[in-house]
Amino acid sequence: MLDQLISTIAPLDEQAMAAARARQNMLTKPQGSLGRLETLSVQIAGITRQPLPQIMHKVITTMAGDHGVVAEGVSAYPQEVTPQMVYNFLNGGAAINVLARHVGARVVVVDMGVASDLQPRPGLIVRKIGYGTANIARGPAMSREAAVQAIMAGQDILEDELGKGLDIVGTGEMGIGNTTPSAAIAAVFTGKPIADIVGRGTGVDDAGLARKQAAVERALAVNNPNPHDALDVLAKVGGFEIGGLAGVILAAAAHHVPVVVDGFISTAAAMIAVSLAPQVRAYLIAAHRSQERGHQIMLEWLGLEPLLDMDMRLGEGTGAALGICLAEAACKILGEMATFGEAGVSQKKEQ
Repeated sequence: MLDQLISTIAPLDEQAMAAARARQNMLTKPQGSLGRLETLSVQIAGITRQPLPQIMHKVITTMAGDHGVVAEGVSAYPQEVTPQMVYNFLNGGAAINVLARHVGARVVVVDMGVASDLQPRPGLIVRKIGYGTANIARGPAMSREAAVQAIMAGQDILEDELGKGLDIVGTGEMGIGNTTPSAAIAAVFTGKPIADIVGRGTGVDDAGLARKQAAVERALAVNNPNPHDALDVLAKVGGFEIGGLAGVILAAAAHHVPVVVDGFISTAAAMIAVSLAPQVRAYLIAAHRSQERGHQIMLEWLGLEPLLDMDMRLGEGTGAALGICLAEAACKILGEMATFGEAGVSQKKEQ
């Protein structure tokens, strides 16, 4: 089923992109004067196969999972914060809820692998693969089968949301300790030194940072993940929510939906997705450059230039919400701005 999903991901629609680019060049402005808003609208036209794309239905998938590696002292917060924050999402009190309301997006909250049973609440989707991953510093995070299950669960979530209306999706997550497996994923794919990638996450002190770096070093040494096999990387050093987000990304690309990638953990999921299906890269929009060490290295590996750089490092999909706002603005410029001919404005003189 995963192979079938990957096989349905096609290149962007060049005709739609050419039509969008031609219209951009006729709008009442000097060509290129709106910079990234122009190129972003052309990319979204190619993704959606629509010369005049419209973004009305916006979704942020916030997936939660716990991580056995917290036993290594890699987080400034205890693991019970993961379910507590999930309830906060469901109650509408988290930063992602505020920003999602601001941009008119709905937040889809998914339990992919919280280490406890969550109480049933309206809006909670339970696709639990396991009660947290195993400690990657001591062995693999999960089985290869569980890695596939996580990805396919992400596909299911995305396809369920399609039926409710979905023009763009942002990726978000919650999971105490999840910057550690994300750093491990980045180190495997990029080959960069661990010290260049592992950051402070939730705000660990120098001793905590040293423990994180040591945990990632042990994880790579113990598991020896294969950088040419994304499922092996996900299974050995990943997380259930990271796999779920990779599935969301793959399914969105298969259904011609733009994906706005949030920060460090969401970018690790994007690296898994792109490693599985390189053609996914064209469907990705990097929302922002995280303050987390190593995020720029990950973005460079993906070949993505972020829209924003605001020293953010919260996760949840907060950066993605802001990126969705810019994507919508780009499409409105393309569709609603008058051309020179429509406005009766003289064009640039020929020189």
